[in-house]
Amino acid sequence: MRVERVAGALGPIRKRAWRFAVGMAVVNCLVQGVFGQRSFTWPEIRDRFLAVNPTVLAGQINVNESRAQEITANLRPNPDFTLATDGTQLTPYQGVWRPFTGTQFSPTLSYLRERGGKRELRLESAQKGTAVAQSQQADLERTLLFNLHNAFVQALQAKAMLALAQENLAYYDQVLSVSGDRFRAGDIAQVDLDRLQMQRIQYETDVQTGITNVRTAKIQVLALLNDRTPVEQFEVTGPFENFAEPVLLLDEVHNMALAMRPDLRAAAQSIDKAQTDHRLAFANGAADITLGSWWTHNPSFNNPYDHNTIGANVSIPIRIFDRNQGEKARTELDIMRNQRLREANEAQVFSDVDSAYATLTGNMALLRRYKSTYLDQAARVRDTVSFSYQRGGASLLDFLNAQNDYRTVRLSYLNLIGSYMTAANQLNLAVGQEVIP
Repeated sequence: MRVERVAGALGPIRKRAWRFAVGMAVVNCLVQGVFGQRSFTWPEIRDRFLAVNPTVLAGQINVNESRAQEITANLRPNPDFTLATDGTQLTPYQGVWRPFTGTQFSPTLSYLRERGGKRELRLESAQKGTAVAQSQQADLERTLLFNLHNAFVQALQAKAMLALAQENLAYYDQVLSVSGDRFRAGDIAQVDLDRLQMQRIQYETDVQTGITNVRTAKIQVLALLNDRTPVEQFEVTGPFENFAEPVLLLDEVHNMALAMRPDLRAAAQSIDKAQTDHRLAFANGAADITLGSWWTHNPSFNNPYDHNTIGANVSIPIRIFDRNQGEKARTELDIMRNQRLREANEAQVFSDVDSAYATLTGNMALLRRYKSTYLDQAARVRDTVSFSYQRGGASLLDFLNAQNDYRTVRLSYLNLIGSYMTAANQLNLAVGQEVIP
């Protein structure tokens, strides 16, 4: 008789589960209808971030400033114009005052001629400075996108954990419903029912914690997007439990990182720019000449035919002292400094790739075991012990332990997926491009 009552009580479980799923779907539809909620995938989040993030935009302005410096570096010297006058009378001469009769007018035009290819080297240095700024901007975006993707993964993980908590709570409520029927039928004691009801607070806590974690994760994504959209109107979506093993070997990843890392490229470009600056330091030591010419009206020469005269001059600095020795030494040292920095960056690239690859493969090994064995075992143990407990074949402690074991395994699995996706993001950061989607 007791078995028949329990079996009859188990009948509505599937109906309750179906009603719960329908209710959650209706609530989601109402929320989307009321608040106009929109879901964003990772490519949409990434493109939006690159378009609106203030740090990214400020970095792009820095690149544009570097391009403007190319214009300044390529400017030519302007000619100089001088107008001089002399010989104007201040007092009458022999009773006649003609102040401008003997005035001498002398306009002069001069131009500085740069030598040694200074302007060309200044332009080349500015262009290479722009290339360095572009690589640094790419490196800035690489780092910021890493932080954004981590926040996106945390949001997906929080949603998955919330869904698991809601699933566990729904399953436990079904067990409580059946246990209530058993208590009313006299199959279990009041203390067992109380213990079961007290255990429900753990699953309620998981649900509430999940809700808070989802909101917090979405707030972090919105902050990186510089978006003031209410959290209720913002949603992220994407695959969370779909993962694939990396097909690239470690040596291949090393080579890709050496070719693609923007910080390493910026270090190499800085060496090239330093070499150009060194050549410019020598060019700046070349003496520039000044070419000039003038026309003189009414000069004070003792020559009846000198009413209008022209002349020319060349000014050449006498280079007794080399006033550019310090800049030559500084630029030579700057070349060696940038070479050492590039070596340090290259060593950091190998370290980043090796660490991320080791973490990724380690997580992948555990995920294989969870997916092939532990998840099914935990679900099978929970269902078996629950079925046995409802029929009096297992103790309350066995039932609670089985429930807790299933919850722990599932949480560990979701945390491991989050760790895997973070490690994949770390590997993409180390390589400088997306090698694992």
